[in-house]
Amino acid sequence: MSSPSRRSSTRPSEPPQGPAPVPHHTLARGLTTRHVQFIALGSAIGTGLFYGSADAIRMAGPAVLLGYVAAGLAVFLVMRALGEMAVRDPGAGSFGRYARTYLGPLGGFVTGWMFVIEMLVVAVADVTALTIYLGHWWPEVPGWVWVVGAIALVTGLNLIHVKVFGETEFWLSLIKVTAIIAMIAAGLTILALGLQVPGGSHPTVENLWAHGGFAPYGLWGALVSLTVVVFAFGGIETLGLSAAEAEDPGHAIPGAINTIPWRVLLFYVGAIGVIFCLAPWTTVDGRSSAFVQIFDAVGLPAAANVLNAVVITAAFSALNAITFSIGRMLHGLAEQGDAPRPLARTNGRGVPVAAVGFVAAALTVGLVLNVLVPEGVFVLVASVASFATVFVWLMILLSHVAMRRQVARGELSPGGFPVPGWPVASWAAVAFMVGVLVLLGVGSASRPALWTGLGTLVVLVLAHRLSAGPRRPARRDT
Repeated sequence: MSSPSRRSSTRPSEPPQGPAPVPHHTLARGLTTRHVQFIALGSAIGTGLFYGSADAIRMAGPAVLLGYVAAGLAVFLVMRALGEMAVRDPGAGSFGRYARTYLGPLGGFVTGWMFVIEMLVVAVADVTALTIYLGHWWPEVPGWVWVVGAIALVTGLNLIHVKVFGETEFWLSLIKVTAIIAMIAAGLTILALGLQVPGGSHPTVENLWAHGGFAPYGLWGALVSLTVVVFAFGGIETLGLSAAEAEDPGHAIPGAINTIPWRVLLFYVGAIGVIFCLAPWTTVDGRSSAFVQIFDAVGLPAAANVLNAVVITAAFSALNAITFSIGRMLHGLAEQGDAPRPLARTNGRGVPVAAVGFVAAALTVGLVLNVLVPEGVFVLVASVASFATVFVWLMILLSHVAMRRQVARGELSPGGFPVPGWPVASWAAVAFMVGVLVLLGVGSASRPALWTGLGTLVVLVLAHRLSAGPRRPARRDT
């Protein structure tokens, strides 16, 4: 396990003043419990909530709330599995490292690289979204200006020190959390006081079932919506990557993970449930944010500008966190021999500069391809993110199952943060993830995501076979 930088000893030739430089290939432990808590909060609130929810609503109607509850519970079990492994071994690479340790070198390789591919595609989408949101206010500014500015800013923030990343995410997450709570409070006030709104709609709880019923498309509609719902939580596994740089991972990681259930209830079920009550769900057509459309429907068009500011914050926060997470995953892969060795190198502040620089270059290339490659081809490539999100979560669960089997055989000591309801809950979560992958293949719109994802998996397996990577590292039992 990496030692906290605050405990590192200085060399005799170095002056005693100032912090000791972090050894090359070692990440610095600079994230406080406050930082970790808000990284966890921020990872649950992204553009998937504000804009992705519209597609899910159109698939299931108000019954989509059940989808968010089910997906939230499954994601909580994924994160508890990740948390049990992270508390045991808070090392670089997180779930990529655990897959390699408990499932073998191939498992670690495909898990790590599938996550990198997923996050790169999502990052390109976030930068593209930023240009759209900022262009709403400043249409005369060329889009490439926002692109260059966004990539340069997040790269700079991630190159300074992990504390800077943590502090940035703290404030960005605070803005998002405050905005969501304010929106919920405003909606509840309208409902509680029976306020009349100028838009012509009648805010009432009855809107949850008055327009075709609570489940207008039946159980099947709620099930199919899961293919969209689960991706709203994509990236939450970034919390596991922060363990290697947390000052007290044994305290910070469990505390942050245990807040996931109420975050799901508040930010997804609470927020979407309130907007359902403000206006009929049938007013959502998917052409813009469900939040914007609902507030427009009740005669509050000014909310569109407020929401635009919040979504800009959410998109930038997501891009910042993605740059951090890809950089740390590449660092871990390089340590294991599954990526070019220079990507494991850190500077004196414990920042994997080469890995962060690689992310900036990859984002730039991805955005250029987004412009040059025909739209249909790029959409097909982007669908990998849909498959990869669930695949990574499935590998986390399977890594944890393999670890617990070693515990049962007496090869490992019991962990200090066990998954509740083991083994039934864990296997139920595995079945849920497999079910979502099957649902991807059932729907004609989502089927390309499954086939493209499986094709990418085959390519990664072949790449691993050709690379003939080293054997798995020795297991760490803390």
